[in-house]
Amino acid sequence: MTRILLRAHKDPFTVATPKRVHKQNLIGDNVGNLLFSNASYKLLATKGTEVETDPLKALPGDADRINAEFDHLVIPLANAFRLSYADPLDRLSAMIEATTVPVSVLGVGAQLNLDGSFDRLEPMRDSVKRFVSAVLDKSPSIGVRGEYTEAYLRSLGFRDVDVIGCPSVFLNGPGLTVQKRARRITRSSRISMNLSPYVEGLGAMVEQQTKRYPRLRYTAQHRDGLGMLLDAAARSGAYAGARTDMPTNHAHPLVAGQRTSFFVDPAPWLDYLSGFDFSFGTRIHGNIAALVAGTPAYVLAHDSRTLELARYYDIPHRTIHRVSRRTDAADLYDEADYSAFNAGVAPRFEQFARFLGDHGLRHVYEAGEDPLRFDRRSAVTPYPGEIGGRAAVTPVTMLKRLARPGRRPQSAVA
Repeated sequence: MTRILLRAHKDPFTVATPKRVHKQNLIGDNVGNLLFSNASYKLLATKGTEVETDPLKALPGDADRINAEFDHLVIPLANAFRLSYADPLDRLSAMIEATTVPVSVLGVGAQLNLDGSFDRLEPMRDSVKRFVSAVLDKSPSIGVRGEYTEAYLRSLGFRDVDVIGCPSVFLNGPGLTVQKRARRITRSSRISMNLSPYVEGLGAMVEQQTKRYPRLRYTAQHRDGLGMLLDAAARSGAYAGARTDMPTNHAHPLVAGQRTSFFVDPAPWLDYLSGFDFSFGTRIHGNIAALVAGTPAYVLAHDSRTLELARYYDIPHRTIHRVSRRTDAADLYDEADYSAFNAGVAPRFEQFARFLGDHGLRHVYEAGEDPLRFDRRSAVTPYPGEIGGRAAVTPVTMLKRLARPGRRPQSAVA
C-alpha cells in the first residue's frame, strides 16, 4: 500500500457545519481551495494507494511523521508566491528540507499584477528560491499554474519548471466538454456571478447586472462572505467594514433579496452551478467550478494568477481593464467560444498525467482504475447544502444526477 500525504484544508469526505467551517477556517479563506485539493485527492486515489490529508502548517515534528508514515508528499498550492505568504512559505520550506520522501507540488502560482512585473515579489526572493530549491531536491520538477509563474521562476535561475495548470479542471478527467445551452442570455436566464470584492471598479457593473437579470445570483466564495451570511445580528447593516456597493452586507439587494449563496464543499457547489445557463466574474475557481459542472463561464481577469490560468486552459476571458458599468452578461456570453477550451482539455490532461508519471505518481484515469469511486462516495456524503439562498442542494439530488448524467437539476435556482 502506497501512502500519500496530501496538503488540503479539509478531507473531501469530512462533513462540517458551516459554522464550524467558518470558525476553524476549513476552506483556507476561499472554498475554491477545496476544489483543487478534492481534485488532487480523487486523481491520486488509485487502487493500492491511500491518501491522507493535512493542512500542513509545518509544525515541529511534521517532517518526522511524514518520513515515518508516508511514501510521498503532494502539495497542491494556489498563489503561494505572494508577500503575505512569505512566513508560511518559509515554514513549509523548512519542513520539506527535513523530509526524506519524494515531494510533488501541483500548480503553484505567483501573485503578480496584470503586467507580469516581478518587482513586487523582490522582498520574498530568497523565500521563493529556498522553497523551490527544497522541492527540487526531492522531485524532478516543480509544477506551476501558467506562463507568468514559469517566467518568474526561470528569472530566478530555475529550469526544472513544468506548466501543468491547476488540478481542479481535471476533477472529471480528460473528457470534459462545455457547450452553450441557451441561444442567448435574456432577462429570464439563470446566471451565476462571482466576485472578488476587493477589486476596484466593479460596483456599477454589479448594480446594472443585478437589475437587468432578475434570476442572477451571487455565488460567494470567501470566508468573509460565509461569516456575513451566518451572522444574523448583521442583517441590518454592513458586515465587518464591507463595501456598500458590493454584496458583502445584508443591505445589498443580492443579499437582502436572497440572491446570494455559499457552499462549504465542492460537491453541492458543482451540483448547484450545473443548473445555470452562464457563470461570469473575477473568481478563477468560481468559473472553473462552473466549467467542471458543464456550465459556460467567462473570467474577468484582474491579476496574473487569474489571467495565466484562463490563458493556459483557453477559458473565455477579458482583463479587468475592459470591464465597465456597460459590461453585460449577454455580451460576454455572445463573445465566449469554448471550442479551444474543449479541444485543449485532453492534451493538457496528458501533460498533467506525464508530470505525475515523472514523479512516480499514478492517477485514476489510467486503464484498470475506477474513476467514479470518488464520485459515488461523494454522492452519498451528507454535505451541508446552500447557505444564504432559498433552495438547498441535498445528497439526494446529487445521487439522482450521478445516476442520470446529463440531466440538469431543476431546483438549483429559485
